[in-house]
Amino acid sequence: MVRVKRGNVARKRRKKILSLASGYRGAHSVLFRVANQQVMKALRYSYIGRKQKKRIFRRIWISRINAASRINGVSYSQLINKIKKSNIDLNRKMLSQIAILDASTFKSLIDITN
Repeated sequence: MVRVKRGNVARKRRKKILSLASGYRGAHSVLFRVANQQVMKALRYSYIGRKQKKRIFRRIWISRINAASRINGVSYSQLINKIKKSNIDLNRKMLSQIAILDASTFKSLIDITN
């Protein structure tokens, strides 16, 4: 067997993992084995979190639109149905921004759909 010297490669790999683990508490940022486990777990959570973020924001937008539309006497589902039938192409993010920042425009939008 030929002797394999992994000095540089192993050091670079460990250093990369430990740099990703910087800021973790205790041994989780110092010891390679523990840090490696925590980094792998953190990367899994961050992947899942990127998917959840989209769901969470959509729920926030819907609740904002619902609150603003109920002030004007229409439920959320009725408003979305009327907007779709009126061929108004505004997504939920823009509708919630209009509802928050410009209530008069949101009211006129509801009046247009009726």
